[in-house]
Amino acid sequence: MKKHRIKLSQEERQALEKMTKSGKLSVRKLKRIRILLLSDESENGPAKANQEIAEIVETSTVTVSRIRKRYLEEGLKEAIEEKPRSGAPRKFDGLDRAKVTALACSDPPEGHAQWSLRMLADKMVELKYVDRISHMTIQEVLKKTN
Repeated sequence: MKKHRIKLSQEERQALEKMTKSGKLSVRKLKRIRILLLSDESENGPAKANQEIAEIVETSTVTVSRIRKRYLEEGLKEAIEEKPRSGAPRKFDGLDRAKVTALACSDPPEGHAQWSLRMLADKMVELKYVDRISHMTIQEVLKKTN
């Protein structure tokens, strides 16, 4: 007996099937949708077991169980959408990123043809935009800007 029995409405099933054909989904979201479709116990017969779904979708049984439970407790949208991930907050906000970009677009110091990453990092500290910054962080900011 399955702990989290799913019975999708006809509208939910159609919406999920339409999403799978859009071609614009992240792999994780597509997996969550497929889990729900394979878990459905509507007129298509009995749902597959968690282990079988996990093998088909190439994920763990824990993930299958978690998605099924989330659908029952929170609804369809919450079951397929990405939840915020934990982690350290950004130390370098959008304003700081804009300052790096503006500085990189400015004229380089006298005697230099262009800014180096280390010169940009040193100048950011010199101008007291930040307490410290590595040249690799400068590189990441500029890479995302292009």
